[in-house]
Amino acid sequence: MRTSMLVAASAGTIVTGLLAYAVYFDHKRQTDPEFRRSLKKNNRRLARAVKEEAEAHGAMQREAIKKAFQQAQAEGFPTDLEEKESFFMSEVAKGESLCSEDTLAGAICFWKALHVYPQPKDLISIYERTVPKEVLEVLAELIAMDTSLKLGGAGAGGADAGVDE
Repeated sequence: MRTSMLVAASAGTIVTGLLAYAVYFDHKRQTDPEFRRSLKKNNRRLARAVKEEAEAHGAMQREAIKKAFQQAQAEGFPTDLEEKESFFMSEVAKGESLCSEDTLAGAICFWKALHVYPQPKDLISIYERTVPKEVLEVLAELIAMDTSLKLGGAGAGGADAGVDE
């Protein structure tokens, strides 16, 4: 019994100490203007640090996307219709398997498939429904970098299709 009383007394002392500190902190926060200022200053400093870290991470991610984009373009794309079809199917399959593990690699695969697809706008609408949001965000950056991708307006695509045939 002595051990259980010792444990209960220790736990009670710790809880009482924490409660006393919470009351002291709240009282100090409410009554001391300098303490409030220092808390606000610390919060602003922390928010600024978090924002700078997020911006740095975003810049690093954009640089990685740009590097992967250039590397994928350097690899080239097939020109024959049958090669394009098999390339498209293999890239979509790779993209589906990679998007849960590596967002950038999955997005690159989906972008390669989009690059050889005859009607990219249709494929983009399919991607919007099936591809995870993180991969879509990277894919959107890749599409923005790709000047050779012909997306065109909805009306323009229909008009072009009629003229070509």
